[in-house]
Amino acid sequence: MQNISNHPQGTLYVVSTPIGNLEDITLRALRILGEVDLIAAEDTRRTRKLLSYYDIHTPLTSCFAHNEARKGVQLIARLKEGRQVALVSDAGTPGISDPGYRLLQLVWKENLKVVPIPGVSAVTAALSISGLAGQGFLFEGFLQPKTKKRREKLLQIKEAASAVILFESPHRFTATLSDMEEILGERKLLIARELTKKFEELLRGTPAQIKAILEERKPKGEFTIIVEGKSKLPKARQGRKPIP
Repeated sequence: MQNISNHPQGTLYVVSTPIGNLEDITLRALRILGEVDLIAAEDTRRTRKLLSYYDIHTPLTSCFAHNEARKGVQLIARLKEGRQVALVSDAGTPGISDPGYRLLQLVWKENLKVVPIPGVSAVTAALSISGLAGQGFLFEGFLQPKTKKRREKLLQIKEAASAVILFESPHRFTATLSDMEEILGERKLLIARELTKKFEELLRGTPAQIKAILEERKPKGEFTIIVEGKSKLPKARQGRKPIP
């Protein structure tokens, strides 16, 4: 087993953490979190709960969207001093619709070592059970909050040959689903809410079918949405005319 403290120069470890269930973390991630000199966390309070669960006492510092540029400079200095740093987000993998992008740009610019510590992801978790992906997919992350921009993106998604993966917040989900019903029509969706948590919910069907299920309540939690690709649709559903 390689000990990370043997590196003459510091290394940034990009560590995936659980998206809900704290048991969804790799042994390697736990070792790295326990060995590094410092953990840069999107929310130190949430990360401290994870560390406490596994009796890890590594020092924490915040690194979130609004301080990432400034904090990134400080973390680069630590790395150049030979310190070992782990980067974590609230849940899942940093840099994928989460803070980390700016820091990673600095690390590459300074020619410092970076190591991915893979693990659970809402993207792959939802995709693996959807039955909609086939051999390819596109990841779009969060849709734009403005209605016009959101609808423009959905019109592009409608023409995508592969499955498309989206994230959506609870307070915009109803509006997004209504737009999907109008723009995507009979396109199949998988809706994954609260993945790996106590109230995990999975719904599969057309936008209209899912809207009918959810119209009686306002579900909470962040949504992962898989949209069926156009190339997977039967010809009749793609609107093609039959060959005479």
